[in-house]
Amino acid sequence: MSKTTIQKDFYRESGKWLSTPEIWAKCINPNLHFVYLLRKTQQFPKKSFWGIWWRLILRHHQIKYGFQIYPETEIGEGFYLGHWGMVVINPKTKIGKNCNIAQGVTIAQANRGKNEGVPEIGDEVWIGPNAVIVGKIKIGDNVLIGPNSYVNFDVPSNSVVIGNPGQISANQFATESYINHKIP
Repeated sequence: MSKTTIQKDFYRESGKWLSTPEIWAKCINPNLHFVYLLRKTQQFPKKSFWGIWWRLILRHHQIKYGFQIYPETEIGEGFYLGHWGMVVINPKTKIGKNCNIAQGVTIAQANRGKNEGVPEIGDEVWIGPNAVIVGKIKIGDNVLIGPNSYVNFDVPSNSVVIGNPGQISANQFATESYINHKIP
């Protein structure tokens, strides 16, 4: 049986494949509820009746929960918001699969300079609380970005970034035990 994107996102939280009623029961958590609404909105064309309907519901919950993540944002399967709290992601950002984003994270566009543009984030990336990622940069696969880090430069795969300004350390096991229940 083929699993939906919503089921894959919710699998990341518990490591169990959930039915629709079980998913609804988990929606008591604001972060999971928001991911559910985001994915439902992404299922429908923007100007269709259901697209408009889900966008209105999503907008209400963006304000209610403090997540500024738009349906235009390309986000791979297995997306996980670790906690409830302000998260801002530019809608042109591309995020790979099995990514975790903690509270207070900003993924933003640079409007001038050599990195003018938006980030592209690989697979299996863990972004810690209050991290800032800005500009037309590439974050590789299996990267851990530590809490309060400022990243405005490319980060190779299999790395850990810590600090402001961020410092890169190579690490083959960067996200081990940080990203659980991965979607293959």
